[in-house]
Amino acid sequence: MKNKIILISTWLFVTASYFLISCNSDTDHTTIAKDSLSIAHGQSLFMQHCSGCHNFKQDGIGPDLSGLTDSVDLKWIQKFIKNPKQLIDSGDKRAEKLFKKYQTVMPSFLAIKENELNNIIAFMHTKKKTVKKRQVSDPNALKNPVPAKIEVSDVVVALDLVTQIPSSNKEPPLARIVKMDIEPHTGSLFILDLRGKLFKLEKDLPSIYFDMATYKSDFIHQPGLGSGFGSFAFHPSFANNGLLYTTHTERANSKQADFAFDDSIKVTLQWVITEWKTQQPDAFPFSGTGRELFRVNMVAGLHGVQDISFNPIAKPGSEDYGLLYIGIGDGGAVENGHADLVHSVDRIWGTILRIDPAGRNSVNRQYGIPPQNPFSQRGISALGEIYAYGFRNPNRLTWLKSGGMLATNIGHAHIESVNIIRKGHNYGWPIREGTFALHPGKDLNNIYLLPSDDSVFNITYPVIQYDHDEGKAIAGGYEYTGTAVSTLRGKYLFGDIVNGRLFYSETAHMKQGRQSPVKEWQITMNGKRASLRDICGNKRVDLRFGRDKKGEMYVFTKADGKVYRLRR
Repeated sequence: MKNKIILISTWLFVTASYFLISCNSDTDHTTIAKDSLSIAHGQSLFMQHCSGCHNFKQDGIGPDLSGLTDSVDLKWIQKFIKNPKQLIDSGDKRAEKLFKKYQTVMPSFLAIKENELNNIIAFMHTKKKTVKKRQVSDPNALKNPVPAKIEVSDVVVALDLVTQIPSSNKEPPLARIVKMDIEPHTGSLFILDLRGKLFKLEKDLPSIYFDMATYKSDFIHQPGLGSGFGSFAFHPSFANNGLLYTTHTERANSKQADFAFDDSIKVTLQWVITEWKTQQPDAFPFSGTGRELFRVNMVAGLHGVQDISFNPIAKPGSEDYGLLYIGIGDGGAVENGHADLVHSVDRIWGTILRIDPAGRNSVNRQYGIPPQNPFSQRGISALGEIYAYGFRNPNRLTWLKSGGMLATNIGHAHIESVNIIRKGHNYGWPIREGTFALHPGKDLNNIYLLPSDDSVFNITYPVIQYDHDEGKAIAGGYEYTGTAVSTLRGKYLFGDIVNGRLFYSETAHMKQGRQSPVKEWQITMNGKRASLRDICGNKRVDLRFGRDKKGEMYVFTKADGKVYRLRR
């Protein structure tokens, strides 16, 4: 099943909880398959393609789907999945209301097979809405955790179109471009499409350098939400040793996982970290062999291994040189009722790791655990690989000129954040989101002020945060260290993945224990003020950032697969 990133979009199924427009008279349950094989097939498809957004217990990225097939017309659901834009443009009231609320259009799935769609619906039909006591809103829950609005600054930057990445899909996002990085010796730029291809930019033209699917037969890029060819990092001595590191997703149970959970929890997919070696570092395209470092089972298809990186300012002989940092998300464990898998130094989910690829003292003997790691001496009571923990989705790792390490953390229902990463520190998820409290055993959509005894939890809080009045998912960026745009010097640039808004914070103000002010910066294209939504022609921008060897910055948008350079 190719190009089915999420068969059922987040806002499609909000009809179950937001628009309870009764269609029961039009819902013919006799057409829904009841046999165990169809339901099992539907469950498998749902877990692979839909569980990243939805479950049947509570609202997650998308709403609780229990009872959906009893409240929404089956033909409408099928028609919407086939071509949502057509339904919106036709004036369908429910589709229009969904679009008005969520301001995004899911891709059309005209090629989906009827039996696949019907089997997903058959599985969903087994999940009935349970009878619950009438929920009374919690008076202690915060309605607007960060009431202050982000100010628009007078910083305006021009964008120049650099290149168009070849489309890997007919429908937006045309190219799931998520990371740009350099080969440290030559400074050559590379950009990654989650659907499996790493491109090298030669005179701003992209050419395929590495194709994951040709090396890994079990590679998959469904269900989206970060799955696929997740990240890459050239060893700082790549020019001499030819070592390249990658992360990618494979089907559940492709091989035995090094990090697994209880058999009672279903595995949706596996993330794999691989070391590749080429005998000709200057050759194009890449040609070499791979060695698996480890693989991790995931509960759902979201919050995977979305970034790996070497500290770019570490020098040979220093503690950090040649050590690989790996951001491991919680794999959707918390939203799917398995909060016990995270927020622990003896579990890998929701952590940032630091490993020595050249070592062999790990449990599987495929990599090393640096002795300076904070939990390396605690024996079997902790994972020595862990550098910091308590994250939902540490999706981008970067370093400031001053030496500080930053990680952006994509939030659940309220808070997006940037954290200064300190060795051994606890960043709170899922009992914290930003500088606020959560109760993971209850409704995750409720957020609270910190308890009076908060200090006993010893949690490290973010230095930057914004709430979902401003955006939905943070796009981690970089400190601007270039010379082309003087007004950006000394600023950490980041933004919001969904709406494409562009933010900055002064690096001098980013101090642990306080919130650094955030401001919005604006852009022009061809001399005219515009937003990224205007430029890419899509309500969902899917914004990402890149930086070259000279410190100049780039923005790119999945919706249209285009890459832009910032200039004065």
